[in-house]
Amino acid sequence: MTALQRLTDRKREAIVQAAIAEFRTHGFDITSMDKIAATAGVSKRTVYNHFPSKEELFAEILQRLWTNVTAQEDTVYNPDLPVREQLSQLLHCKLTLLADNSFLDLARVAIAATIHTPERVRDMVLRMGEREEVLSAWIRAAQADGKLKPVDPGFAAQQMHGMLKAFAFWPQISMNEPALSPKMQTQVIESALDMFLACYQR
Repeated sequence: MTALQRLTDRKREAIVQAAIAEFRTHGFDITSMDKIAATAGVSKRTVYNHFPSKEELFAEILQRLWTNVTAQEDTVYNPDLPVREQLSQLLHCKLTLLADNSFLDLARVAIAATIHTPERVRDMVLRMGEREEVLSAWIRAAQADGKLKPVDPGFAAQQMHGMLKAFAFWPQISMNEPALSPKMQTQVIESALDMFLACYQR
């Protein structure tokens, strides 16, 4: 890596960290690219060179949070491992993300922005939704292996996400409740697995 590339990478990281601070403090609408540039100590042109829009920058931050949490997780279906064990790993990974305070803060920002200006942040929210596709792909592979009953994978995945978020996302977002304890996370996951597999496992 050249000195120029290292400088470019440092500037990009400074922009992301500045944006995280500004979004968390001021929200999506009030935060400007000018303010992000000032906080990052770079020019506004530099910010736009890295991120064409505020929506792109916000989506990048959310995806990075997800990637940091799931980097060590194997999310590909493995026919040699028990279905419940694999699903449990996926769900623990999901709850780890939902317990991340930075993610919750930014999710609040995204939801507020969606309510006030849905047409401006539609693509951003769609990109957030793409991260939910991991479970759908896993379900599809498990069906192909004959381990799960035929059902729309997206529908089944949404059901599972709904069971988790009822305890580990919406109460924290809407009522500012604390993240689930490890013990409560395990209880929520095991209960969700019981219901999901009772319905869909062959």
